[in-house]
Amino acid sequence: MSERVRIFDTTLRDGEQTAGVCFSPRDKREIAARLASLGVDAVEAGFPGASRGELEAVRGVADAVRDTTVCALARAVAADVDAAAEALGGAARPRIHVFVNSSDMHLAHQLRRSRREVVAMTSAMVERARRHAEDVEFSPMDATRADPDFLVELVRAALAAGASTLNVPDTVGCARPGQVAALVAGLRAQVPELEGAVLSFHGQDDLGLATANALAAVEAGGRQVEVAVNGIGERAGNTSFEEVVMALRVHGEALGVHTGVDARGIHGLSGLVAERSGIAVPPNKAIVGRNAFRHASGVHQDGVLKNRETYEVIDPAHIGHPEGTRIVLGKLSGRAGFAARVAALGIELGGEALERAFHRFQALADRVPEVDDASLRALCRGGSGTGGAGLGAGPGFALDL
Repeated sequence: MSERVRIFDTTLRDGEQTAGVCFSPRDKREIAARLASLGVDAVEAGFPGASRGELEAVRGVADAVRDTTVCALARAVAADVDAAAEALGGAARPRIHVFVNSSDMHLAHQLRRSRREVVAMTSAMVERARRHAEDVEFSPMDATRADPDFLVELVRAALAAGASTLNVPDTVGCARPGQVAALVAGLRAQVPELEGAVLSFHGQDDLGLATANALAAVEAGGRQVEVAVNGIGERAGNTSFEEVVMALRVHGEALGVHTGVDARGIHGLSGLVAERSGIAVPPNKAIVGRNAFRHASGVHQDGVLKNRETYEVIDPAHIGHPEGTRIVLGKLSGRAGFAARVAALGIELGGEALERAFHRFQALADRVPEVDDASLRALCRGGSGTGGAGLGAGPGFALDL
């Protein structure tokens, strides 16, 4: 049987920790509403303890979003927990997310508390959060660098105090997939109380391993993944929402899992977050980058013209992509791509005429990064194609595959 993996989106909290990003209260409400409409299980709206303005922004999300869980982050201190509870006072489905440092490095150099003190803080603050909300999540920060036995002790303390979701953060994005899988499997084996809770994973992308680590956590039994749209977040970013959702769609049957996310809204959501965050999506970004479904080499163009699946594992329609598969003509394009584009423009060429036009195209393509439609028409009429104002700027053409 397929088990559900919960998608916990932290675009509005950890995503907003991207240097230079500041979501307005309206931005938070609109992005949260879009996430809820896609069926995300939980939206982490912010960190109310940071400021009064942030508390009010989280309150705005909690009041506006009624069909999904709205979460607020809190350090393991009373003031933060109470601020989170205040912000979530009007939420239909509130969750308080309590975190505390767990690695010896963090305890010694940041928190400056003993292990005994940290266990006591965990018990007291999870219990305090539980008095405010039935749904409490606990994160032992820097868990992938923590002593495994101490991590087990913290998890047990949080569960005993009332936490129902236990999140394992790879806070500095240093873990390997095998390490994450062993950590998740080890916790499940050593803490039988987790059977009644949800085990979660939160990854950072410092080494570019966040999505791989998230999949490793799921394969080992994790049933929640914390993500951010476009992978935005602290330093190199968070685990990417769109990558995890689509990877679980592609590999869900093999893993025996599924999500409740309507992937058709991914492309539009990515654009909204890029616009409001001011962080452009790199062209080569997996799933939502401009080039994700654009093909420039002759070998790939020949393949997708025959069958899209030869070089695309995802149907662009599945993420709501408005253009779909595209052939882009440049110096690496072959006859198949050239001929298909000529035909798509309604130009009838064959035999020697097509061959001559193709040679003219190759001469031009050696000088410009992309040959646009205006230049292509000129080439097919026998011209050089160099006079068009839009030379090299065309978007390519879409295939209805």
